[in-house]
Formats: sequence, C-alpha cells, structure tokens
Amino acid sequence: MTEQAKVKTLDQIVIRFSGDSGDGMQLTGTIFSNLSAIFGNDISTFPDYPAEVRAPQGSLSGISGFQVHLGSKKIFTPGDKADVLVAMNPAALKVNVKNLKSDSVIIIDTDSFQKRDLERAEYKTGDPFEELGLKDRQVIAAPVSTMVRDGLSEYGLDGKSALRCKNMFTLGLVCWLFDRPVDTAITMLQNKFVKKPVIAQANIKALTDGYNYGHNIQASVSTYRIEGTKIEPGIYKDINGNNAVSYGLIAAAEKAGLRLFLGSYPITPATEILQELSKHKNLGVITMQAEDEIAGICTAIGASFAGLLGATSTSGPGLALKSEAIGLAVIAELPLVVVDVQRGGPSTGMPTKSEQADLMQVLYGRNGESPVVVLAASTPTDCFDMAFWAGKLAVEHMTPVVLLSDAFLANGSSAWRIPDLNDYPEIKPNDVNNYTEEAPWKPYRRDGNSLVRYWAAPGTEGFTHRIGGLEKDYDTSSISTDPMNHQKMVVTRQAKIDKIADFIPELKVVGDQDAELLLVGWGGTYGHLYEAMEIMQSKGKKVALAHFRFINPLPRNTAEVLKRYKKVIVAEQNNGQFANYLRSKINDFNPYRFNRIKGQPFIVSRLVEEFTGIMENS
Repeated sequence: MTEQAKVKTLDQIVIRFSGDSGDGMQLTGTIFSNLSAIFGNDISTFPDYPAEVRAPQGSLSGISGFQVHLGSKKIFTPGDKADVLVAMNPAALKVNVKNLKSDSVIIIDTDSFQKRDLERAEYKTGDPFEELGLKDRQVIAAPVSTMVRDGLSEYGLDGKSALRCKNMFTLGLVCWLFDRPVDTAITMLQNKFVKKPVIAQANIKALTDGYNYGHNIQASVSTYRIEGTKIEPGIYKDINGNNAVSYGLIAAAEKAGLRLFLGSYPITPATEILQELSKHKNLGVITMQAEDEIAGICTAIGASFAGLLGATSTSGPGLALKSEAIGLAVIAELPLVVVDVQRGGPSTGMPTKSEQADLMQVLYGRNGESPVVVLAASTPTDCFDMAFWAGKLAVEHMTPVVLLSDAFLANGSSAWRIPDLNDYPEIKPNDVNNYTEEAPWKPYRRDGNSLVRYWAAPGTEGFTHRIGGLEKDYDTSSISTDPMNHQKMVVTRQAKIDKIADFIPELKVVGDQDAELLLVGWGGTYGHLYEAMEIMQSKGKKVALAHFRFINPLPRNTAEVLKRYKKVIVAEQNNGQFANYLRSKINDFNPYRFNRIKGQPFIVSRLVEEFTGIMENS
C-alpha cells in the first residue's frame, strides 16, 4: 500500500486529549485548536476536567480531557465520540472508552502503561486493550516519556521538568497525523514562555521530536486530511465563552459612553471573567475582587448608583447569596448585569460540570415581586452578543439583567470573527439630562413610554437624591408604606420589564417551515439541537428549531410560533424548568420534554433517536 493511499480525506473529525490533570491536556488541545482555526477549519471545543485540584496520579477520578471537533464546514458541537484519542495513561483510556468510535485511532505513552499504572487504573488483567474490547483499533504506541527525557538531556532539566514537556511530544505527533505544520505552534510556545527561554526551547524540541517520530512510523497508521474552508474575511480569534462575555461587557460600556465596573468573588466556572476584565484597565475597566459574593454584587450596585455600568459574575451557589442584593437593584431601579455561569448542583454540586438548572432561581429566586430581565447565550461566540445585549437593556431600561451562561459555553471555544463595533446599535442611557417634563424631577419620575426612571449620577448639579431598598411613593419618591401606592409600584416595575419585549428581536425558527416537529431549546444546547435537526432532515424528517436567547420577557411572537406546530419538544439540561415556564406563559401549551442532567453536553445521536421516536410513535 502506498503512503498516499493511507491518507484519509474527511470533512470533519473529533480528537480527544486525555490524561492526568498535570499532563497539560488543556494546553495541548488549545494549541491544536488554534492551529486548526488558522488552517481554515471551523472548530468547537469542550474542556472536561475534574473538580479535584490534584487527584492521585493515574487514578480514574483525576482524568482531565479536552475534545475538539474540527471540519471543513460549520461545526456546531464538540462531537459525540472521538475519531482519535490521546491517552497519556491507562486511566485515561479506561475513562474514555465509551467516547470512542469503532474505527478510532488511539495514541498512548507505553512508558505509562506499566503494571503499576494498570493497577492504579483498576484493571483486572495485564492487557488493557483486550479488557476494554479495543483490540481492533489502530494504536500508535510510543515510549513518549523515555524519548522526551532522552531528547531533552541537553537542556539540563531535571527528570520531572523534562516530563512536563511530553504533552508537546504528543501534540507534534497529532500535528503529523493531521498534516498540521508546527511553525505556528512553535510561535505560540515562544510567546507563552517568553520569560523562560530554556523551557520554551525544551517544549519546542519535544514538539518537533513528536512530529518527526510520526514521519518515521508513517507506514503503520493512516493519516487524515481535513481541508480548510472559505470563510468571511476578517480577523479571527479562538475564544471561549467567559472571554466573550468579558469583551461584550466592555463593548456595551463603550457604546453607552460609560466605564465598566465588575465586582466579583472567584467561583468556578466564572472566575475567568474577573481575571480577563482585570487586564483591561487601559479601556477604563475597573475590577474588584471582593471578600465574598454579597460584597461583590453590592460594590457593583454602588458603581451603578455612581453612574457606571455595574456588573458581577458568579455561578449558581453565588447567585443564591446575591439574591437579596438583586432585589435591592430591582427596587432601586439601577442598571446591573449579573452573569451566572451555571454548573452542576444543588449546593456546591459538581463545580466543573455543566447544567441548566438555575433558570427558576434567576426568574423567581428573590423575596417579593422582583422581576428582572433574563437572557441566555447559545454558543461561546454568542456570549459576546448576549453580554452586549445585557449591558444595553440594563442601561436603557434601568434594571438588573441576568445573563445565563454555563460551564460548557464558558470553557468551550469557537473561532470568532472580531466584529466591527460600528455594526452594533447605540446604547442610550435614560440620563436625567434628558428630563423635559414641567413637573420637578424626582428620582422615580418615569419616561411615559418605557416607564423607565431617569438616571442621575451623584454630582450632577441640581439632582441630589437618595434611593434605597424601602418602597417609594410613585409621585414624590419619598418612603411610603401606603397599600395602594405599593400595588402601583409593583405593577409598574413589572410593566417596565414586560415592555422590553418591544425592544428585543422576535423569535426565529430555522429549518423546515412546514415542520411536523419543532425542537425548542435555550442557552448552550443550541449546537446539539441544531445538529440533531440537520441529521433528522437528512433522513427525510420535517423538523424545525426555535432556540431562545431572550427568556424574560419572552419575544412577542412566542405564543404564535409555538402554537403553529402540532408537536413541540422542549429539550434542556434540567428537569423541565423552561417547559414549565413556557406553560405558565402560554395557554393550552403542553410540549413533549427531553431532560438530561448528567453534567455533560447532550449526545446528538441520542437526541436524534429520542426525537425520531416521538415523531413516529406518538
């Protein structure tokens, strides 16, 4: 067989890097993803790591993974199962056996597959491939650790430091396998270790050694070619959801002519938003790492009172602690963006896993009638747009806005075309200087059309005022306990939120307009539902998808769209919270439900199976 005959040309492929938490799989996967994006492939990634800081080496509980799906067409998900698995030890192989396709290629470090390694991973025999039923797979078995130690002997590194470079050896091997030039990866490593030139040289040597090793064994395994695709001209960046949120908030503040303030307390998986925004003082961003969640949101509320765009970031447990302060922002009617990067719960639950179970909490989890705007990002890149929308609605409607993300979006990444900010709409704060009524200004005097009160930053001459958590009189803005006034203020605050439906896009349906089945989702499940729809359409099924990014208020045409279809399935990673919410808003609406709460993204093949069954059997 010739070398050329062994090259498989595919339009998409899934690679999974897996090993101990200290094996550098996240860095390896990130660099390979960047290389593929530069090559012209569309990508979707999914980092999957344990909650333990450092589990026992070689144990099943300590396995960290990074999956990347790349292709010559639009990629919507990180993929269900892997075509190629890099398993740095037996535990990584065992944990990921369920994630492998039947014709997959497996790359292993034979130095890490010794008897003691198999015992740590709880194997019962000395042959892990036989025990796991993997005898028919193509295996690239290389003594990675030995070759790395020997190859780096000239750099004077101790054995432990040298072995930290073995992930770069496997990266070089994967670059060979997928015909990726390593020049760009070398540049990335030089930039990453610019202050540690010896470490940079060692990693580059390991990378090129792995690439050359692949060339030397090319007769024993098939290689892959994934062609690039034509993409819209522009500057592209591989971006994860947390960074996209950060940039979206900066863009919103810029458009509004305000400074951005973020007050937050570190919490997995939202901490990166605080870390990223702290780097942008040159753009006028102010960040404060508070002593706890309550302090974090209260500093943001104080910043909003002072005339800034106040924001705070957290996850489910932190959101519970912030609930009273969100209520303060509701009754004070101050702009505030709360980013909730959802994770598995309840309580501290599964800190590094993804879930969609905070919806009821953000909608109703406060004392009293305290309505807020709720948005949900659908992809890592969409996190930018929805963070921009969150800032826009908060500032223009003087209200807290909760933006829902999740661990899958926050840590996953996609190729993002950096947009032109001129293409984004203006953000016009309802500034007190726009007040033109004859009656004297009061803090809770409102615009007659939007019901939004006028925003007076402290220090604005002639507009000294106080606001707070006690109910105010509708006309005088003084503290009031009058029953009729309280009723009026509660109704007005709700009406203000309801009116926002006039300022957001209507719900769009993609797919077959004459569909027999409508899929409904929200948040980070978009890519999986879209791909399931495409697969079902390829099999002759009439299917459409309506995916919600605006949740409270719902788009104006929601009821009309959902009632247009005979069968509707609401799919979500909780026990049916959005389905119940839609039922509460739409009369005589009773959808089918698909609910999975495993801390992992949906499996597209499973969605197709379930949805097809509903179409055919009910």
